[in-house]
Amino acid sequence: MVCLDQNYRLFQFGEMLCVFGVYLCVFSCVLTYKSGGRRTQVDYILCRRGNLKEISDCKVVVGESVARQHRMVVCRMTLMVCKTKRSKIEKKTKWWKLKKEECCEEFRQKLRQALGGQVVLPDDWETTAEVIRETGRKVLGVSSGRRKEDKETWWWNEEVQDSIQRKRLAKKKWDMDRTEENRQEYKELQRRVKREVSKAKQKAYDELYTRLDTREGEKDLYRLARQRDRDGKDVQQVRVIKDRDGRVLTSEESVQRRWKEYFEELMNEENERKKE
Repeated sequence: MVCLDQNYRLFQFGEMLCVFGVYLCVFSCVLTYKSGGRRTQVDYILCRRGNLKEISDCKVVVGESVARQHRMVVCRMTLMVCKTKRSKIEKKTKWWKLKKEECCEEFRQKLRQALGGQVVLPDDWETTAEVIRETGRKVLGVSSGRRKEDKETWWWNEEVQDSIQRKRLAKKKWDMDRTEENRQEYKELQRRVKREVSKAKQKAYDELYTRLDTREGEKDLYRLARQRDRDGKDVQQVRVIKDRDGRVLTSEESVQRRWKEYFEELMNEENERKKE
C-alpha cells in the first residue's frame, strides 16, 4: 500500500497505525468496499501505538453491510476502567474574621487560655504556631475547601448569608413537597434575596470608594483586581511545572516561559519522513 506524504505525516504526528496491517495479512480479508467488479479498502480502524496492546482482534465481516456496498469492520479491544481520583480538599481557616472586633477579642482570650495565660510566647515556635492555628480553627472556623466558580462574594455580610440559607432550605422543601404554598414561599424568599444582595453589594462598593484614599482601601482594591484577573483566565488549576532540569517552577512568569519553550520545540521539530 502506497501512503501519500500528507497521510503519512498525519499518522506520524498522531503516533497512529492501521490495525488491519497488524492482524490481517491476506488482501481479500481487508476489502471493505465492493461495487461493479471493483473492490478496495476504504474503511479503516486506527489506534495509537501505545494502545495497540489493548486490541486483540480486527476483522471484516463478509456479507454484512453497514452501508450500501460497505462491509462491517469489527475491532475487539479490552479497556481498563480508570478510577476517578478525588481532588484533595484543603480547608482553610477563616482568618479574615479577625477584622471583626468581637472575633478578634474572642481569639485573644482563647489563645491566652491555650498558652496557659502567658504574655510572652514560648521559645519553641513550632509549638506556638500549632497552638495559634488550632485556636484559629476552633474560634474562626474553616472553609469547606471547595472551589467556587465565577462567584464574587467578597461583599457578602451575615444578612445575605442568612437569607441565602433560608432560600436554600425553602428550595429543598419545595423539591420534596411540590405544593403551591411551598412554591410561593420559595419565590418570595428568592425575590427577597435578590433585593438584599443588591443592597449589600451597593453598600460594599460605596465603602470601598470612601476608603480608596487609605492604605487599607488600596489593599482591598488590588485584592479584588487580582481575583478578577484569576477568574478571567482559562486555566486556573495548573500551579507548578518542571523545567528542563527537573526543577519545580512556581512563579507565573517562569511557568508561562516554560510552556512557550515546550510548544516552540514541539511545533518546530523536524522529523524524518518515510515513504512506503
